[in-house]
Amino acid sequence: MSLSPEQIRQVAKLARLELNPSLTEAYAGQISNILELVGQLSAARTEGVGPMAHPLEMTQRLRADEVTQPDQREAFQAIAPAVQDGLYLVPKVIE
Repeated sequence: MSLSPEQIRQVAKLARLELNPSLTEAYAGQISNILELVGQLSAARTEGVGPMAHPLEMTQRLRADEVTQPDQREAFQAIAPAVQDGLYLVPKVIE
């Protein structure tokens, strides 16, 4: 798809972009090249290709889930305004 300099000026106007008139021809060529590349990508055969979360077939390395800090629940609940059965009590905010 090839864009004319007039189309580039119109897009710049709609996007509220200041366009240097001497570069309009260059912008038209560059954007036309980008649109041509997108057209080539659209022509690629993708039948039977499933969606992927990541382009590489790898699993994420995870460390073991281990407790590294001492349990401070009692210390935190000792300074809380209201606690019952190990739970923090808060005022009702939904009517």
